[in-house]
Amino acid sequence: MATSSSILLLAALLALVSWQAIASDPGPLQDFCVADMHSPVSVNGFVCKNPMEVNADDFFKAANLDKPRVTNKVGSNVTLINVMQIAGLNTLGISIARIDYAPLGQNPPHTHPRATEILTVLEGTLYVGFVTSNQPAPNRNKLLSKVLNKGDVFVFPVGLIHFQFNPNPHQPAVAIAALSSQNPGAITIANAVFGSDPPISDDVLAKAFQVEKNTIDYLQAQFWENNHN
Repeated sequence: MATSSSILLLAALLALVSWQAIASDPGPLQDFCVADMHSPVSVNGFVCKNPMEVNADDFFKAANLDKPRVTNKVGSNVTLINVMQIAGLNTLGISIARIDYAPLGQNPPHTHPRATEILTVLEGTLYVGFVTSNQPAPNRNKLLSKVLNKGDVFVFPVGLIHFQFNPNPHQPAVAIAALSSQNPGAITIANAVFGSDPPISDDVLAKAFQVEKNTIDYLQAQFWENNHN
């Protein structure tokens, strides 16, 4: 019969293998796997381009991330550089974004389903935070927030709802974010809930938010603008 220690060791090995199997981005098995955007083959990520056809431009983009962007009605603009802009990011598990904030602008509550985010403030001040999941009390839906100044860094764990807000009414702010996926994805909470196509039933949302249906109808009638480019 197997001993308790050998069973525990087997369980630990299985857990490690399982964790690797469910990692959000496939790991590289060679130096690089430049995405072949024209391949008809469907895989998790992209098929590798022929290495003999790879050149430096596959790892480059003149993104002008040093230039300010025009913000939208919520007062922000996210310029994401992921595998769709740089094919060489395929399988490397990383992307980057510049985020511009107008005075009193915000990057509204959202999640990245496939990535942890680390944000660095380049200019201005930001009030940032994330909310924990529906775990047992006292940590259920706990807000962890901080005011960041130029040069400060903050981490948003994968999948958790988070936000950034520029509290300065006179000066814009700028941040750079690195994300642990070649394609982190973004779900802006208000847009997804009130701007889905087709709309979620107002009966469902009225009960979920404990408000009258006419309040839900008003919110669904708004134009939910995307701030990701």
